[in-house]
Amino acid sequence: MSKFYVALLIMTGVFLFVEFYAFQAFKVLSKEKLYRWIWIVVSALVYIPFLIVFLNYSRADGQTKGFQYAFSLLLMFLLPKVILLVIMFGEDVYRVIVKGIRMFGNSEVTSIPTRRKFIAQLAFGIAAIPFASFLYGVTKGKYNFKVLKYELEFDDLPEAFDGFTITQISDIHSGSFTDKSKVQYALDLVAEQESDLLLFTGDIVNNKAEEMDDFIDIFSKLKAPFGKYSILGNHDYGDYAEWKTKTAKKANFEAIKNIHSKIGFELLLNESRFIEKDNQKLALIGVENWGKGWKQAGDLKKSSALVDQKDFKVLMSHDPSHWEYQVKENDFNYQLTLSGHTHGLQMGIEIPGFIKWSPSSFIYKQWAGLYEEFGRYVNVNRGFGFHGFAGRVGIWPEITVIKLKKKGTTA
Repeated sequence: MSKFYVALLIMTGVFLFVEFYAFQAFKVLSKEKLYRWIWIVVSALVYIPFLIVFLNYSRADGQTKGFQYAFSLLLMFLLPKVILLVIMFGEDVYRVIVKGIRMFGNSEVTSIPTRRKFIAQLAFGIAAIPFASFLYGVTKGKYNFKVLKYELEFDDLPEAFDGFTITQISDIHSGSFTDKSKVQYALDLVAEQESDLLLFTGDIVNNKAEEMDDFIDIFSKLKAPFGKYSILGNHDYGDYAEWKTKTAKKANFEAIKNIHSKIGFELLLNESRFIEKDNQKLALIGVENWGKGWKQAGDLKKSSALVDQKDFKVLMSHDPSHWEYQVKENDFNYQLTLSGHTHGLQMGIEIPGFIKWSPSSFIYKQWAGLYEEFGRYVNVNRGFGFHGFAGRVGIWPEITVIKLKKKGTTA
């Protein structure tokens, strides 16, 4: 039996187990057969789109919008049912233990149906929270853009750049967009920041250059007095799609690189540029993708060949694991690194000053926001677009604005 069918059988078993317990919880609350049949039919219908795209998935097409929405629909209904499973299964385990104790102690064994009904009501109340959150995330949350602003002080920042502003966007993933007007709204937010420098830190598409065709006109209108620069992300190499020939893949890669010039961004491929102001300069360094366990085309040494150790440096590196493993302790002293890649997994809980958590934190030490170690900073942008899951829950699309300050100066 092929691995494909083994995986399908395992998933089917897991889904049936979850559905069984979710249905048991529903049966406790509803005695009407009609409602129970409606529950069964709706549950079955949720799986049909996912099964269709799963059976017809082709790497040649990459991750289509159909796949994203089928997967999102499944998550929306399945995760709340997992909560029902955990609570109701826990109740069953508790009842078995209590029954065993009573039987061992020759006590009278009685059932408590009212308690089970209360547990089911509690379970549905809790499960309603992720269901509503995912429903919002798919319909509204993915375009709930936030502008996050930071002010960073440095001893070695050239005085001419005191108050210099940088806007960073990352992970456009244009192949996932479904509403151009919402994208335009976000770009208007970018323009409103009126930053000195505009930087894009990779993943302009999901797989194919053509995904960006409908958005070139609006991205090309972005302006910044000191320029617009960009780098590649892991998705820009076309490695997550299947190509008929190596030539086709190479042609797509060249077309993706050409997109950057079409929208007025200068693409840095393991190279650097100097941003000059009042006869002073800072170094802007752009590496190709380097990720722990991912494509490692980035060459930090090559990228910095024209830069001196004493120069103030802004490094663009798509994957924050690069900062963790090669940059933060580097003696060459990269004062500020701008990354993206993680999307914060597009789901989590963030309450400023209280809590910031996402499953992404199990994968990346630096997964969203600003981090500082050894006097050096990395900002991990939560991403402009979305991928995989066609929505965002608690981790909103981000536009970052960073103001550079010379330590010891006043505003």
